[in-house]
Amino acid sequence: MDIFIEKKVGNNLRKLRERAHMTQEEVSIKLQINGCDITRSAVAKIEVGQRHLYPDEIILFRKILRCSYEEIFCMDE
Repeated sequence: MDIFIEKKVGNNLRKLRERAHMTQEEVSIKLQINGCDITRSAVAKIEVGQRHLYPDEIILFRKILRCSYEEIFCMDE
C-alpha cells in the first residue's frame, strides 16, 4: 500500500478520534469490546501510518468515532 495513503488515513483517524474527545486507550477498549483484538499501541501505529488497517477495523472505527467512510479516506490537504 502507498505510504502516503496510510499516513493520511491514519492522520484522519487521529483527528476524528480527537474530535470525538477520545484517547487511543478508549478507542482500543471500544474496538476490543466489539470483538477486534487491538491494543492502544496498535491504534497509535495506525495513526502514524506504521500499521495496516483491516476491513473489520475500518468498519468499527467508523462506528466508534461516529464518522463517515469519506471522512476516514479523505485525501484532501
